[in-house]
Amino acid sequence: MNQPQPITATIDIGASPDRVWAVVSDFVRMAEWSPECRRIMVLGEQKTGVGAKFLGLNRRRWVAWPTSSTIVRFEPSRAIAWQTRESGARWTYELDPTGSGTRLTGRRDLADFTVLTKLFAPVIGGAAGHDEELADGIRTTLARIKATVEQDAALPHA
Repeated sequence: MNQPQPITATIDIGASPDRVWAVVSDFVRMAEWSPECRRIMVLGEQKTGVGAKFLGLNRRRWVAWPTSSTIVRFEPSRAIAWQTRESGARWTYELDPTGSGTRLTGRRDLADFTVLTKLFAPVIGGAAGHDEELADGIRTTLARIKATVEQDAALPHA
């Protein structure tokens, strides 16, 4: 089986890092933007910050599965990251100010496919094929986050 491919994408957003952060840090909304994630439910009392835990429900074609993740990085207006137990993947969203707004980078870090991923690869259509979809998916996710932030920025605020 192939090694995981690097997955990263960047997009420029016409809004301040604080406005982008207000959207990105609300990780429960990831189901609105990700082509694969269908729902996120926070587990336990801690709703945000390092240590917050959540269950994600994902779907790829006719296959659906849950994942459990923990927020491992939470730097307001800078970065949020979570570690997914089942795949071993770390998903990171980093914000960098630009002259006209914010550069948002999304990244999946994964050193190797887990035994669980290798075991279920035939069911999900292959781990390498899934990586290709995830690479497309992170670009879609960033474009949807951009649209959400810029639409919100255009609304009048009290």
